[in-house]
Amino acid sequence: MIPPLLILRNITLSLGDTNLLSGAELIVSKRDRICLVGRNGSGKSTLLKIAAGQVEADDGERYVEPGATLRYLPQEPNLTGYETTRAYAEGELAPGDDPHRAQYLLEQLGLTGEENPLTLSGGEARRCAIARTLTSEPDILFLDEPTNHLDLPAIEWLENELKNSRSALVLVSHDRRFLENLSRRTVWLNMGVTQQIEKSFTAFEPWRDKWFEQEELNRHKLDRKIASELHWLNRGVTARRKRNQGRLRALNALRAERRSQKAFIGDVKLTTTEGNRAGKLVIETSSIGKTYDDAPIVRDLSIRIQSGDRIGIVGPNGAGKTTLLNLLTGLLTPDEGSVRLGPTLQMVTLDQRRESLDANISLQDALAGGGQNVEVGGQSRHVISYMKDFLFQPEQARTAVSALSGGERGRLMLARALARPSNLLVLDEPTNDLDLETLDLLQEMLSDFDGTVLLVSHDRDFLDRVVTAVVVAEGDGKWVAYAGGYSDMITQRGHKDGPEPKTTVSTKKSSGKRPVSKKPKKTGQSFSNNSGLTFTDKHLLKTLPGKIETLQKCVDEYNATLAIEGLYERDPQAFSLTTDKLTEAATALAEAEEQWLTLEMKREEG
Repeated sequence: MIPPLLILRNITLSLGDTNLLSGAELIVSKRDRICLVGRNGSGKSTLLKIAAGQVEADDGERYVEPGATLRYLPQEPNLTGYETTRAYAEGELAPGDDPHRAQYLLEQLGLTGEENPLTLSGGEARRCAIARTLTSEPDILFLDEPTNHLDLPAIEWLENELKNSRSALVLVSHDRRFLENLSRRTVWLNMGVTQQIEKSFTAFEPWRDKWFEQEELNRHKLDRKIASELHWLNRGVTARRKRNQGRLRALNALRAERRSQKAFIGDVKLTTTEGNRAGKLVIETSSIGKTYDDAPIVRDLSIRIQSGDRIGIVGPNGAGKTTLLNLLTGLLTPDEGSVRLGPTLQMVTLDQRRESLDANISLQDALAGGGQNVEVGGQSRHVISYMKDFLFQPEQARTAVSALSGGERGRLMLARALARPSNLLVLDEPTNDLDLETLDLLQEMLSDFDGTVLLVSHDRDFLDRVVTAVVVAEGDGKWVAYAGGYSDMITQRGHKDGPEPKTTVSTKKSSGKRPVSKKPKKTGQSFSNNSGLTFTDKHLLKTLPGKIETLQKCVDEYNATLAIEGLYERDPQAFSLTTDKLTEAATALAEAEEQWLTLEMKREEG
């Protein structure tokens, strides 16, 4: 058996009142290929820092084999204090390291070594940090979101470099393909505890889904036990007061366990606040051009974007993707040509560096602007309730933005953007720092959005599932539009003898969703009849509208209660109870509406 290079046992760490890690473990041996996965804010980066010796745990054991060397790539590298990128890349050279390797890595990553670190883009800063981390070949490499801000050529280069490395790897990343190609073991961090499977990330998601199914079954059994205890208590004999009190305490313990299970597998709920419907024309450019320092960024581009189009903008870092985005949206004036915008546009922007977030304000103030409520979808919602949709806990309301993880800041930016009415979403690298579950939901939300989407991304799967056309940098300021997703663009560019693709973008809207097969639930005994409906089906068709109306009233009442100013501060227990009731009522309402729709379609087909 290969002796371990690093062991973490029973690691615990609290941030304020939050138990971030509560028994996490990690073992790393020579040439290991480990991916560390989990929800944003679950503590992945913190556990990585503890393993790398950057952060000290509150309790637990950390063992590092004597003489073992460790290198850590932070999620947000700090390049201040260095005059050039080469000086930063050479900052961790040890005696015996090759002094020329830093320059070699910088050149491989598209840098000269003479750049001023303070003027670098997000992608250039990440490349420089990667060069610094790889200057020597340590025993263990800890890489926190290494593909963030990297373009596709850089991602592929890094992937090959790590495949050939003799270092053990511990990776945190949201890039599915990157993890699938590099990992051989998966460690899942959930609710402060780690579980692992001796397989690559390819096998993780099916395994996790089965685990969730088992948890759902356990919760169902617990609910039945709670219902049984409630029934006993309600019918209990008064004379058995002491025994009743014991059962009541047991019931409260069961309820506490159930509440913890609800928080255990919470889901992000992404909804957009759609603005007024835009006219058919959204953006039209006529021979626009933009030049910086005699270098053409955009040259002679004519493009027409119509309502409902979802446009992906693709190109290497430095090609001018953000510049093109600013030209299309009117934030930047072209040197030549003209840009015409639709008259009723309501634009919401998610910027790449999260620069619009004030690090000194609280999470609640960032969402509600100092108030208590947020307007979402035309309804007033208490900010705590809205926070929970994005997996923030109530106790985080007063947490400063500066204390949030990169993933939590990404979710906060999404929450702010999606709460504002819009018919044009402008997203510059929205997938940075998002966990895989949130990324899936964002893809579905964008596919269902009725407005227009402009999207800059290096995520190939994300582009394939969301966009209806791709605008690609071809070099020397030339941009060309291709219908379809990223894979369609690659196919079209492969046919060199074909006609030049048109630069007018107007394609049919595709859902971008994977097909889902659903079997209708059995609602009772089946009776043969001409309409195709059973006796029970007919009864449900008559009674479901009344049930839906009642549930809708409940949802409205619970929302109104949560919107009462000061409720959370005055009575957090009542607020939490109302939130739980709202969740249950909203779930029941959605199920009733889906059941009615299924039966109505069955009736019409019959």
